[in-house]
Amino acid sequence: MSLAQIAFPARVIRGAGALEEIGTLCAGYGSRAMLIGGARGLAVTEARIGNCLRAAAVERVGCEQYGGECSETQIARLGAVAHSAAAQMLIVAGGGKAIDTGKAVGAACGLPVITVPTIAATCAAVTPLTIRYHDDGHFRDMLHLPHAPAAVVIDSQLLAAAPARWLAAGLGDTLAKWYEYRAIGHPPALNGMALAAQANSRICYQLIEEFGAAACQAAELCQADAALEQALDAIFLFAGLTSVMGSGAHAAAAHALFEGFTVCDKTRNFGHGLLVGYGNLCLLALEQRSDEELLAALRLAQACRIPLHLADIADDLDNQAINAIMAAAVEAPDMANMPHPVTVTQLAQAMQRVHELADRMCKG
Repeated sequence: MSLAQIAFPARVIRGAGALEEIGTLCAGYGSRAMLIGGARGLAVTEARIGNCLRAAAVERVGCEQYGGECSETQIARLGAVAHSAAAQMLIVAGGGKAIDTGKAVGAACGLPVITVPTIAATCAAVTPLTIRYHDDGHFRDMLHLPHAPAAVVIDSQLLAAAPARWLAAGLGDTLAKWYEYRAIGHPPALNGMALAAQANSRICYQLIEEFGAAACQAAELCQADAALEQALDAIFLFAGLTSVMGSGAHAAAAHALFEGFTVCDKTRNFGHGLLVGYGNLCLLALEQRSDEELLAALRLAQACRIPLHLADIADDLDNQAINAIMAAAVEAPDMANMPHPVTVTQLAQAMQRVHELADRMCKG
């Protein structure tokens, strides 16, 4: 048997009000905790986390914003702060970039990391992976970490209060677990890990197909109901399990198109999962899926508030910008995971087909 490492959080606390458990949770890792997060993430969690830490006799030795980009500059800066503060653990609250930054800091400093997602936009809270960017926001690379977060706190009440578009982003990113895993053309599953990855990717799709629309409605009403709980499980748990159980590549054209969008100032910050969600549709077109299958995917995307048209992402893109996005996408590492080489012409044709079918669907 070849050597392999499976890294997943040792503890996952989930459900309404889960954040109230963070003090007791942190006390198991030491007595000095440093808090890192995004501006909004800290705004909605700092006071509650502070109260919980005090009640558990854990000292908060710092509170730092992650810096806006998950870059080497910010990772090094925060690592120096954590070292100076003699932190024994990191609590990271926020979205994907904040959490990825905190995970990388934890790896660099040898500290356990407790993640507290404040938006349900990606599965970053559970994975041993950091997506790094340059300081200007351009995609840099994917950094594989030696450990997953030590623990994850998934508070559905906290997540229900977030802007609903970030749930849509999480649904788009999670649908890619099924669409992309299938597209890559893995060999027939001959072992339990491959079977588990395949099964979990399918569960991601099934949960979103069943609960995605209702979860979006709940999020728009800031309600943590059963449908939202199921969608959160898909986004965080089953998507994360798909990643850690499977061997080899997990991302393909949908993520490659996202990486292409990062070269354009007008699209870069639209949202990872929303861009991946649009990329899923283009992936299906690249695969030459039938109109019926593409229309079904478009209907599901629409129900999950995922953009169907390039104009939904940015309505003033000129040909130069679109060509730059497509050129970067076809050269992105994830595009190489497609079963056949993809050209700019093929990608342009796929995007046009998605546009035409979306128009047909929306016009009834």
